[in-house]
Amino acid sequence: MLWVALHFPLLSLESFAATLLADASEADAEPAIALVDEHRISAANAAAQTQGVKPGLKRATALALAPRLTLGQADPTRDAEAMLTLAHAALAFTPQVSLQPACEPGAAADTVLLEVQASLRYFGGIDRLLQRLQQAILPFGHAVRIATAATAQGAAVLARVAPPPHCLNLASTRQALAAAPVWLLGPGREHWEALQGMGLRQIGDLLGLPRAGLARRFGETLLVDIDAAFGRRPDPREAIVPPRLFESRLELFARADSTEQVLHGASILLARLVAWLAAQHAFVRRFRLLMHHETRWQQGDRTPQATSLEIALAEPSRDSEHLLVLLRERLAQVQLPAPTLEIALQAEDIVKRAAPNSELFSTRQSENEGLTRLIERLQARLGADQVQRLAGVEDHRPERASRGQRADARGRPARASQRGGGRARGTDSRAAMGGSSAATVSCASHPVWLHPVAEPLAERRSRPLLDGRPLSLLSGPERIEAGWWDAELAERDYFIAEAADGALVWIYRARLPLSAGDESGWFLHGRFG
Repeated sequence: MLWVALHFPLLSLESFAATLLADASEADAEPAIALVDEHRISAANAAAQTQGVKPGLKRATALALAPRLTLGQADPTRDAEAMLTLAHAALAFTPQVSLQPACEPGAAADTVLLEVQASLRYFGGIDRLLQRLQQAILPFGHAVRIATAATAQGAAVLARVAPPPHCLNLASTRQALAAAPVWLLGPGREHWEALQGMGLRQIGDLLGLPRAGLARRFGETLLVDIDAAFGRRPDPREAIVPPRLFESRLELFARADSTEQVLHGASILLARLVAWLAAQHAFVRRFRLLMHHETRWQQGDRTPQATSLEIALAEPSRDSEHLLVLLRERLAQVQLPAPTLEIALQAEDIVKRAAPNSELFSTRQSENEGLTRLIERLQARLGADQVQRLAGVEDHRPERASRGQRADARGRPARASQRGGGRARGTDSRAAMGGSSAATVSCASHPVWLHPVAEPLAERRSRPLLDGRPLSLLSGPERIEAGWWDAELAERDYFIAEAADGALVWIYRARLPLSAGDESGWFLHGRFG
């Protein structure tokens, strides 16, 4: 067996810092941040430590040393949710993922354990796997120490060593553990002063002592941890199973007065959603963002407790950048009725399927995916009813052969035969996608876009002119006779013509002068792109 341990030494501090809104005035300087637990500093970042703020100081003393210090309350629940997200990210590499309990009583876990022996061949070896693993946890912004060992307990201990070693077999694992400080074991930290007074500073120093005496002096737990780390006793671990539905909350440190500030916190929740989806090899089709507002506690105040924003995708996805773009477009249209104190993200409409293959060259599937995302973004920004596609109409007259309707990014062009001279009509403000009739049929003899109104052409010796220069007829005529039922009779002969500059145009003339009415002569009806 081969275990990988991911130790996050600054998890509690980093999970709190994620709730802070970025200050434009201090964008270049790292703010001083510290956590308080029972009126004492429990953790401080590098900027706070340079000002003398250290763990163990009283709250008042820390503020006296650093007046601009940002203080947050230590919250094991917040840390546990951050750890669960990291465990979900690890589940994309192996189903055997567990959390290592914290050494201190009551503290949240800060180490994720992965059993990766069966995954090495799939990912191309331990080096490639560790590289992919680091990329997976990079979006969460946590400092991490990674160690490998032949036992789960051994990997958890060695991940706390600086720098953490990488052991690939039991012999190297035992050698590295023997040189590790004894306080890295849970019971060793509790009895550190007594062990140090006896000259027992490394775990290897304990191996030559009588086991009965160690158990009587320091407890049986110390021997249990040593035996599990050195592979002398079974060490079963309970694997994490992701929940069936996703729901994650984030309490903001300061109230958010604008949707741009809400987006900062929502990006963290989206990263958690993507990790949860990757753990289940699934893709999301619909998710909901809830923004819980500050209440004014005034009689008659009708401010809603929360604002709900639902995002529906045409194609299931777990691309964090794409999801964030859609959320940004929708949030830009929202007017917050009150400041937001807490946000939550919920998702239950998912689909499980294999991940898309990487493609060296673009294919029809990848091109359709790009068009789908474009329509999704346009609908998020402009509204679903403002983005239209062309739908075919059973009419042979080109100007009546299509109509605009709401675009469905999930639609796929259907195969249909074009009858007579029917042809799609389009404007540059409509996105053509989907459809099931002549409007979506590609025909080499007809242009894609038509003029809204056919333009009359001058002629010389019965030859049509465009911009004062004669056109050369290349093919035709293609005859259209339709409209006798609604008094909009069309009797035309269409031709493909070449202009002097080489451009191809679609022109027609009335088939019979007596039936042409106002349509006498030549007309320009479309252009080939």
